[in-house]
Amino acid sequence: MPVISIKNLGKTYGSGLRALKNINLDIRRGEIFALLGPNGAGKTTLISVICGIVTPSEGTVLVDGHDILSEFRAARSKIGLVPQELANMPFESVLATLQFSRGLFGKPDNPAIIEKLLRDLSLWDKRHEKIMALSGGMKRRVLIAKALVHEPEILFLDEPTAGVDVELRHDMWGMVRDLRASGVTIILTTHYIDEAEEMADRIGVINNGEIGVVEDKTVLMNKLGKKQLTLTLQQPLNSIPTDLADYPLTLSADGNCLTYTFDVHQEHTGIPELLRKLGKHGIDFKDLHSSESSLEDIFVSLVKEQS
Repeated sequence: MPVISIKNLGKTYGSGLRALKNINLDIRRGEIFALLGPNGAGKTTLISVICGIVTPSEGTVLVDGHDILSEFRAARSKIGLVPQELANMPFESVLATLQFSRGLFGKPDNPAIIEKLLRDLSLWDKRHEKIMALSGGMKRRVLIAKALVHEPEILFLDEPTAGVDVELRHDMWGMVRDLRASGVTIILTTHYIDEAEEMADRIGVINNGEIGVVEDKTVLMNKLGKKQLTLTLQQPLNSIPTDLADYPLTLSADGNCLTYTFDVHQEHTGIPELLRKLGKHGIDFKDLHSSESSLEDIFVSLVKEQS
């Protein structure tokens, strides 16, 4: 059974904005799932609905079998959320904030769990400081600790490394891997594609409130990972010769560049044969270079398809 099951989910705000449109998605227990999308795509709205912060307009969401509306407390107790914004209890100490957060979820006081969290996040020496006195990076660490203090089975990280220092990013990814190893399911939203490429088991792409693709990361890279050979021609071409029409070739608008796209994983690229045919047509080139699509290229092309 998936740990989160979303069926026909939609959200329309009072202004008429349709932030989410017919979302269907299952999150597997114990995976790291990256939700990729440009700003305004619906990432935060989707997380907010699952976490019970925003009420859906239609559809259902089950969290570990609990409906987020009719069984709100049971569903929410399974979830830890690290939000984007640094909203905190500024006049409380770090330690008191964590003790309060743990109590909010009905968990008994457990100094050992709190100490481990604070040490893992390099906050132990700051435990008696008021949150308002901390740096932005330290406040972000407190948000992560707050999300984890009630030992949730599912952790949401909403743009977790936006604007954080390299050290915190490094610490956070180490911690995410440890959490996943301990059985926690992690869902992160990001527009840092390198983050998704490095961390995720599966990737979902959301744009304009719709999920366009959900794939295992390696499948996505294999399926859409293409190489391109670009030939800069000696003389511009008006059109691609008809007996080359079956080749995956595109001609630039000015006729000066011919681009051949081929599958990275094919044994035979077809390049030698293509070059021979071009030679027969007297099509000479003065330069050539090859490039391989990254996850970023794939993401951009998927978003274009959806737009």
